[in-house]
Amino acid sequence: ILDEPTAAIDPLEEDRVYRMFLDAARGKTAIIVTHRLGLARLADRILVMDHGRIVQDGSHGELMAASGPYARMFRAQAAWYERSAM
Repeated sequence: ILDEPTAAIDPLEEDRVYRMFLDAARGKTAIIVTHRLGLARLADRILVMDHGRIVQDGSHGELMAASGPYARMFRAQAAWYERSAM
């Protein structure tokens, strides 16, 4: 279980931590708790929670196609990395 471990580190160290975790978890069941949806898209299965309840369940592609809460949050985060958002 990896629970949002990167709040206090820079993006390069965050990348290193996530790569190490993904390598260690290869072929195993792993749980990642994150608000960084770019990382969530690497998961086979994503559970979206709201007030302690699961409101969506699926792959990144399935959740984006559903245009629900996950897609809205993903697009909101992605906008910060696009030139037009500045």
